[in-house]
Amino acid sequence: MSSLDSYDVLVIGSGEAGKYLAWTMAGEGHRTAVVERQLIGGSCPNIACLPSKNIIHSAKVRSFTMRAAEFGVELECAVTDMTGVQARKRAMVDSLRRLHLDRYRASGAELIMGEACFVGERAVDVELVDGGRRRIHGERVFLNLGTHATVPDLPGLAAARPMTHVELLDLDRLPEHVIVLGGGYVGLELAQAMRRFGARVTVIEAGPQLAGREDADVGAALLELFGDEGITVHLQTRVRSVAGESGRNVRVVTVGPDGDDIVEGTDLLVGVGRTPNTRGIGLERAGVALTETGYIAVDERLATAAPGVWAMGECAGSPQFTHAAFDDFRVVHDNLNGRSRTTRDRLVPYCLYTDPELARVGLNESEARRRGIDYRLLTLPMAAVLRTRTLSEPRGFMKMLIAVDSDEILGFTVFGAEASELMAAVQTAMVGRIPYTALRAAIYAHPTAAEGLTFLLGNTPTTPARSFRAPAA
Repeated sequence: MSSLDSYDVLVIGSGEAGKYLAWTMAGEGHRTAVVERQLIGGSCPNIACLPSKNIIHSAKVRSFTMRAAEFGVELECAVTDMTGVQARKRAMVDSLRRLHLDRYRASGAELIMGEACFVGERAVDVELVDGGRRRIHGERVFLNLGTHATVPDLPGLAAARPMTHVELLDLDRLPEHVIVLGGGYVGLELAQAMRRFGARVTVIEAGPQLAGREDADVGAALLELFGDEGITVHLQTRVRSVAGESGRNVRVVTVGPDGDDIVEGTDLLVGVGRTPNTRGIGLERAGVALTETGYIAVDERLATAAPGVWAMGECAGSPQFTHAAFDDFRVVHDNLNGRSRTTRDRLVPYCLYTDPELARVGLNESEARRRGIDYRLLTLPMAAVLRTRTLSEPRGFMKMLIAVDSDEILGFTVFGAEASELMAAVQTAMVGRIPYTALRAAIYAHPTAAEGLTFLLGNTPTTPARSFRAPAA
């Protein structure tokens, strides 16, 4: 083993928060090293966010071919070519990897490909991908370890070799019948995409609705969407056991409201949650404490129990979104430079990239009620937004929660065409503490999705027709 190499900054993991911290600190003159075991730039540009949205957009194009006559287009033949779908995605991923490598070279941060394991305080041994070992010490250490897909301990599930999003997003073939375990973000996005490519799809969800953290009307709207697209959904259904092998044939034994059942398919996708990548790398030797669920314990500035060690992104229990990880980078970097920034009370937006999209920022009704927060409710069907008529995409609705005793916007949910962009306009107002009445007075371009705010807010009666007041203690 070579002698100890010392750096001002040592980053373990090159995901969103880690890479931006490395590039920025190196650019400021700090000797910086990043240890990455496989995915340059983390999961987002390689196997998760961007590849999935690339695949989803291909599926949307495929759906347009099925509706071509509706738009006045005659098509003789339109079939899914998964090799073409994958070629488009892989070209994007390759270009993103090159961009990351260029950024490392430009910043001066050293990228070290290998597996890191702590041997003491702020010191790691790195098993290099190309062979050999290095021992590295950091004056300051930043953990950006990420998470991986959870595969539950169910009889026969591991033996069936199920797909996670990683394997499904790399398929060069079209499955005949995909069984999806989980009705959360991953399961919903990929279930719809596979159905639009032409596969049969069945979703099995243990909870009472799809997208369990959203309001019941959102879950119902997603269920209706999936029914219209020919996706079978089993709610309140638990998996007892699995037999067979994914990619050939699988049998999933379930129990639900109507008793025991068997779902048979060719492929199995697991999308039931995430597990932090915190085991087996010697964090205890670094003095880093974990929570009961295996995430790194941090304070509101993302400092760990170990002096000079911070954790960022999903491994620190932050919301499992790339944009939240990027804000973790800003929290850590600002505090290192004498500014004061915390993760407390962050306004984190949520986006589900089904078609149509689901987007939310701030409270939904379920959260407001659970927390005993009074609110007024404004709702509007997306069909009232003229932009959706031009797109032939009138499905969905939007709703806004407003404080009872002020005009503050508490939360905004949109299920409909261009929802993510519409949500961003309201998020900006919430960040600036702009009252909803100011949005109501604004002039929006016609015809845009944002113009829907005119109709949502302009028709609000002085005394809202619907409101909820938390019961008095």
